[in-house]
Amino acid sequence: MFFLGVLEVIRNSVGTEAAEECLACTGERRFVPFLMYPVAAFLHMSFRAASMLAPRKGGFDRAMRAIGAQATSDFLSSLVGRSFLMLAASDPRRLVTNLPSGYRTVVSYGERHVTWSGPSSGCLRVARDFMPHTYHEGVLQAVLEAIGTQCPMVHGKATGLLDCDYSLSWE
Repeated sequence: MFFLGVLEVIRNSVGTEAAEECLACTGERRFVPFLMYPVAAFLHMSFRAASMLAPRKGGFDRAMRAIGAQATSDFLSSLVGRSFLMLAASDPRRLVTNLPSGYRTVVSYGERHVTWSGPSSGCLRVARDFMPHTYHEGVLQAVLEAIGTQCPMVHGKATGLLDCDYSLSWE
């Protein structure tokens, strides 16, 4: 599902030839939703796609956020994603509390834990995740926006090679 989302973003923004180039860099001929593929292939595709999108999105980091936002859109349109949203019941705090279990449904690596610093602010601590922090900033911003959160703010800060803290807040 996430590979297909990257290809959709590229196809819509850059063109079919660029999408084919991104597909080729994975070594796969096609992707089937909900099958597991190696994260290394997703990294190759995402970095290639972000490089292609960068001129249109205002830089590599913004392009990677757009790819993350597309991943959220794809996940939330699935049955599992709709169930995840129902559990949140339009409550940003409940949604953030459930983020670690939401991530576990779609990736087989890494750990995620939430700590709270206030009623509308907290930190999602991520360990052993391969994607750049800007990708997850896009994911988290989009999921908060999906439930109508007022003024969501997400900022990632690398704490190690594969670790990052994401400060999350809203009004």
